[in-house]
Amino acid sequence: MEWTIQELATRAGITSRTLRHYDRVGLLAPSRVSPNGYRYYDPSAVARLQRILIMRRLGMGLPVIAEVLADEVDTCDGLREHITALEKERDRIERQLRSVRQTLEALQAGAEPPMDVMLAGFNDHYKDEVISRWGERAFRLSNDWWHGKSLDQQRAWKQNAEDLVAAWVAAMKAGVSATSEDAQSLAARHVQWLSQIPGTPTAEGDRERSIEMVVGVGDMYVDDPRFAGMYDDAAGATFVRDSLHTYARTRMRQSFAPGASDT
Repeated sequence: MEWTIQELATRAGITSRTLRHYDRVGLLAPSRVSPNGYRYYDPSAVARLQRILIMRRLGMGLPVIAEVLADEVDTCDGLREHITALEKERDRIERQLRSVRQTLEALQAGAEPPMDVMLAGFNDHYKDEVISRWGERAFRLSNDWWHGKSLDQQRAWKQNAEDLVAAWVAAMKAGVSATSEDAQSLAARHVQWLSQIPGTPTAEGDRERSIEMVVGVGDMYVDDPRFAGMYDDAAGATFVRDSLHTYARTRMRQSFAPGASDT
């Protein structure tokens, strides 16, 4: 089975001139050229063109595409990489679609959509950090969970988060200690809040990684300037960190111990 250059160009949505250019630069040669000069392409050539078009769509220049194809040993491995890249692109577009729909929903309701809702999928905050700490699956699940919420659901979630922060600040100002029952009750509430986020260790019941996560979150509130002022001041952030550390290293470990209560 083979196709003429005109047939291939038409089906691919490009021009015959483009195919000839790909031949000149060594990207895609015709499978054969007839005595009268007609160019023909077999399924292998079409599969190679498919890959070239995918890489072009992903923003890669022709010299880079040529290097990728030249260095590649296994065509199937290359196709698997393209599938992964296309799935990521699909997920990004789906997040953008949800963002635009939520913006339209808010405007039609006479509300002012928050900036982070309008820009969801265009700039996913903390993506690299989440992936480096917990893996790409955790980012994908948590990100899809968040952007799958309606505008009202996102507002409710943020209000719950603000209520939790306010409770921490009130406890700190009341002078309770990080190891007190009040502080540990807040820590339990904080961990429960985190466990609602799909993909996180706390949501999946992984003891060691859950403890590591809660300890890391506590450290982040103190060490990361992005969270400066969240708990009123440095003393508030330190109080939350110490409370979470105590809870993670004592009660969380005990709750996962054999024979421990599920409550």
